[in-house]
Amino acid sequence: MSEALIQHARKLYHDRLIENRVLTITSEGTASNADSGNLPSKSIAKIIADRLGAAVDEKIKGQTAGTLFEQITMQFISETFPKLQHLRPGSWTVLNLGNQSTVKTWDFAQYEHLAYLAQIVSENKRLSITLGNDYMVAPDIVVYRELYEDDEINKNDLIITDDICKMADLRKVNGRKPILHASVSAKWTMRSDRAQNSRTEALNLIRNRKGHLPHIVVVTGEPLPSRLASLALGTGDLDCVYHFALYELMDAVKVYCSQGREDIIETMQNLVDGKRLKDISDLPLDLSC
Repeated sequence: MSEALIQHARKLYHDRLIENRVLTITSEGTASNADSGNLPSKSIAKIIADRLGAAVDEKIKGQTAGTLFEQITMQFISETFPKLQHLRPGSWTVLNLGNQSTVKTWDFAQYEHLAYLAQIVSENKRLSITLGNDYMVAPDIVVYRELYEDDEINKNDLIITDDICKMADLRKVNGRKPILHASVSAKWTMRSDRAQNSRTEALNLIRNRKGHLPHIVVVTGEPLPSRLASLALGTGDLDCVYHFALYELMDAVKVYCSQGREDIIETMQNLVDGKRLKDISDLPLDLSC
């Protein structure tokens, strides 16, 4: 039997993380996504790294690893989700924004009003002090949908004319911007308060939108279930947290906890059973909902 598309993409995803030294094992035996000061984190991460075939190599800087994790995650989404046209038709673009990107949240239909707000704030110091820039969101990765020409909409039947649908976002002639379909926050590890920025970004996307809410997800390589729980538990702000190697993580937790630490197993089970933590392979299909 030939290898399934997403199965192949998942393996390629892990291979790229290893080849680019995002996932490595130091000469001391510590995986690059582990907290060297936390025994469960070190043990679980090492089991995952071994199962994925990570090599012994020098650990790269955290900021570099984070940037590469974003880019490689973007590649995985680009190579899977757009292939599901029979489930979610559309003209899709997957983009890693990064710190230097000229594309901002206000470049999408649901948030284009924020550009006007930013201009007003920049011209008024009192407003700037009061509002700050908390309304601004800079996702790591975005998936957006291009708009349709009238000929495309009317391809199979006369659906619209110039007399109606004058404000519909999907119609290109109305002068709207592309539609943000998903905001993906990519966090290689979660060992600082910066990981909670994902929740703040999610809340801002929810509060500041005009139109439908995009998918809001987090992808991470964090190995410690308690830290995953700190972000994944709860409802309303994040759709879900996706782990870069959930199957391997679950096996690693079972191995580490075979001599005790039932609390870690319970935390892990609650996250999975509660649909708060999924594998990276689930993301393309979830984006098709």
